[in-house]
Amino acid sequence: MKDAIKERLDNRGQVGIGTLIVFIAMVLVAAIAAGVLINTAGFLQSKSEQTGQDSSAQVSNRVQVVSGFGTVNDSSGNEVVDQIDLTVMRGSGSDDINLSTATIEWIGPNTATTLVENDTATNSDFSVSDIKDQDGSVPVLNSQDDRFTISMDAAAISGSDGLGEGQTVELRLTTQYGAVTLYRANVPQSLSQESAVTV
Repeated sequence: MKDAIKERLDNRGQVGIGTLIVFIAMVLVAAIAAGVLINTAGFLQSKSEQTGQDSSAQVSNRVQVVSGFGTVNDSSGNEVVDQIDLTVMRGSGSDDINLSTATIEWIGPNTATTLVENDTATNSDFSVSDIKDQDGSVPVLNSQDDRFTISMDAAAISGSDGLGEGQTVELRLTTQYGAVTLYRANVPQSLSQESAVTV
């Protein structure tokens, strides 16, 4: 009788130890799973923050075009706009914008190309000069008061004498943040006896 009771107690002890081992294993698995979830959540949070910052920069860090002018040339016997100048400023609430790292997509009647900044405007470049720049930061728009001129050689870019009466060029200025400013330069229907026109 004592042997039977002892055997039953031994069996219960073995069952208890087995249950304890299973319980510990479950706790370990749960702890590992929790660690993986916490790491994944942290990774996703940092990614979402970065994505949010990038998206915000693309929206807010824009260049604002104040005005556009075209220089009229009639040396070929036809009045054409052979240079386009845009007056630009930093968009409201934007960070510093370095125009030397910006690009301009020129989509015109005769050609489509991407322009980059250079000291002199040629068929693949645009130049930047200052109108108002108190700290000499050109080509970086680092103040809301800064006003710069972006100059493009329309004749060289278009591969002709320039832009004729009534022609249109679409300009897409992209900053280093990926923010895009669209500007449509429209040449007036008549350039007769004009030296410069608003475009």
